[in-house]
Amino acid sequence: MTFPRITVDPGVMGGAPCIRGQRMPVTTVVGMVAEGMSEAEILEAHPWMEREDIREALHFAAMMSNIRDLPLAPSA
Repeated sequence: MTFPRITVDPGVMGGAPCIRGQRMPVTTVVGMVAEGMSEAEILEAHPWMEREDIREALHFAAMMSNIRDLPLAPSA
């Protein structure tokens, strides 16, 4: 699976996955959705973004959640 709208650049946001090379990390987009913002509200707040940016950020985050080698504490 490829994510053409998600870029990683060590010189942008410390190398965090971002939307199209901008200073908008995927985690920020996911957080906005998790807080209840609609696509329309996100796009109004960030006019340079496109609907597909939001959808791809969510898809990327979902795919990354399947990675098994995460440095997390085991659940009790």
